Amino acid sequence: RMLDWWRDPGAGVRRWLEHRVRERITTRGLLFLSAALMVGGAGFASGNNLLFLLLAAMLSVLLVSSFISRIGIAGLELEIHLPEHVCARQRVPARLVLRNMKKRMPSFSIRLSGAGTEVFAADLYFPVIPGGAAVETTVEARFPRRGVHAEDSFLFSTAFPFGFAERRARVTMKQDVLVYPSIDPQPGFELLLAQVHGDAETLFRGLGQDFYRIRPYIPFESARHVDWRATAHTGELLVREFAREQEHLITLVLDLEAGEEHREWFEQAIECCAYLAWRMAERGARIRFRSQNWETLVPVENDVYAILKYLALVEPRRRAASLRPLDEPTVTVLFSASPARLEESGWVDARIVSPGHWATGESARRRAG
Repeated sequence: RMLDWWRDPGAGVRRWLEHRVRERITTRGLLFLSAALMVGGAGFASGNNLLFLLLAAMLSVLLVSSFISRIGIAGLELEIHLPEHVCARQRVPARLVLRNMKKRMPSFSIRLSGAGTEVFAADLYFPVIPGGAAVETTVEARFPRRGVHAEDSFLFSTAFPFGFAERRARVTMKQDVLVYPSIDPQPGFELLLAQVHGDAETLFRGLGQDFYRIRPYIPFESARHVDWRATAHTGELLVREFAREQEHLITLVLDLEAGEEHREWFEQAIECCAYLAWRMAERGARIRFRSQNWETLVPVENDVYAILKYLALVEPRRRAASLRPLDEPTVTVLFSASPARLEESGWVDARIVSPGHWATGESARRRAG
């Protein structure tokens, strides 16, 4: 925070004021205060007691307005209920429960906004919250980054009753929210997914012998399993599908060694890992994920959340041990900021994704064995 202060003193002052100043004079309040000062000046200049009475009435209105707004915004508690699984930059429904802990005193004209956060798509407005009651609403929430979101702040504000000043109170979300990386396709992700799927079909073809079903032909699929009799009968190209003895095994390898100059690429690699793991799990493939400090094999679709949880928390390292491939039939995608240092580790037949991959739009390089 001190570094941010020195970089932008103006922004530091604004943040300090937002945390310390709990009441902000509105334009209407400035006009009313100016009128009060003019009445007071005229009273002192003329010595007219009626003007002093009018000044006292105006100042009392300001005091009453501040007192009522302070009581109205006090005693409010906020609960936020989010889905179990949340991905970055993905809008999810959030259930908000706003409670008025004052038993008899209602709160009027309450506005809820994110204090420097971009979690809610828009500010929320509650006309009235009865005393001792709770108001519930559902809004869209969006977390801009992966990781643990702890103690995000939100701001209550009200200009009730006269709108001369806006009273503010900060509330903190106590529960920690774990946000997975985004699983939405970015430029180049879908091309890489198609390449991995094609490699898997090539590597694992012919493993099944038992007839499973007749289904429509998929573009670019091998024609050797076309059922010509069924095709002639229906007029639609159909193929015979055989049950596999074993599902495809996809290995995702994330090299943690990356400097600050590769930070942006490392975040892209994390999102690409999450995207590939999610899409291949949807297709029923088995997924093995490896890095220098963690490894798992995902045989079931729901277990892919273990990979997403790891990717939500992982950070790059200046130095990391070398990775060696496993001796098993698998389609491997290796994400590394410095693939040259892994050349002697035996990585062959692996698709290498390195810095500059998405910038140039090229497909992942594949080393020939």
